[in-house]
Amino acid sequence: MMNEDLQKQIDFIKEIDKLKYIQRKTKLFNSDRHENDAEHSWHLAMMTIVLSNHSNKPIDVLKVLKMVLIHDIVEIDAGDTFIYDAVKNHSNTDEELIAAKRIFGLLPQEQAEEFISIWEEFEQGETNEAKFAKSMDRLEPLLQNTSNNGGTWKEFNVPYQKVYEKKKAINEGSATIWNYAEKLINESVEKGILSKE
Repeated sequence: MMNEDLQKQIDFIKEIDKLKYIQRKTKLFNSDRHENDAEHSWHLAMMTIVLSNHSNKPIDVLKVLKMVLIHDIVEIDAGDTFIYDAVKNHSNTDEELIAAKRIFGLLPQEQAEEFISIWEEFEQGETNEAKFAKSMDRLEPLLQNTSNNGGTWKEFNVPYQKVYEKKKAINEGSATIWNYAEKLINESVEKGILSKE
């Protein structure tokens, strides 16, 4: 007979399969297909492993991996809010906290508390790990949009200043990666795939 904790963990694993159905606005590199949240989280995890040596400060890579893998699980209930949405604020943390408590609450209590704590740490963005995790979260769609001739920037008429304001958070986690990202943003204007207006 399966013990209670294992059953809770299996229930959680089944529940988070729903993340594969949450569509993001951004599209895969050089593609017309929208990325889903599970693909996004996996990509951030790989980026974290590959790019962690560029962090401004020493980081616990395992903790960052946990952050990037669980940060969007709340979107199973709360949905994905487009970062450049003009109507809905991207920091809908009250709605997302309810989702976090429900979904992570499927786990045994100790794990549930750990996951909620890690999710909250990511949302607050104050620790070295959270800053680097957020850098990864901001970088990936930037790379996607530059590979797709402007992608969501063009599709939703997002101007340079708005992109710059959202992406400069990358600098908090990695000045090196921000220098690269800033160059990409400016080159996107020169190429005509990001509007200066």
